[in-house]
Amino acid sequence: MRLAAGVKLIVQGVAVLLVGAPLGSALFGASSVGIGTLLLVGLWTPVAGALVAAGALWNAFSVGHPWDWILLATLGAALALLGPGAWSVDARLFGWKRLEIRPRKSEGPPPS
Repeated sequence: MRLAAGVKLIVQGVAVLLVGAPLGSALFGASSVGIGTLLLVGLWTPVAGALVAAGALWNAFSVGHPWDWILLATLGAALALLGPGAWSVDARLFGWKRLEIRPRKSEGPPPS
């Protein structure tokens, strides 16, 4: 999922930068390339995923053909919620955290 979203963002950003778009679009294209690179390597994945979702939703409502952007926003939200995965810089830096759920202590018989 990180690969698909990252490549899509980098391709979109480079296409916008090569066209010679106005300053606002060029800044959005440059940020797309940066966020796509963060997703590809798996660095700050929850933050990058949230930025992808926000930017894609912005484009879905401001640019025609919203379905590509809605798909990208869904991928970004899923990445923000799921995290980086095993093969990422985040996993190497911070490691995996295992949550162990302990059973409740019994406090006597249940009330009648």
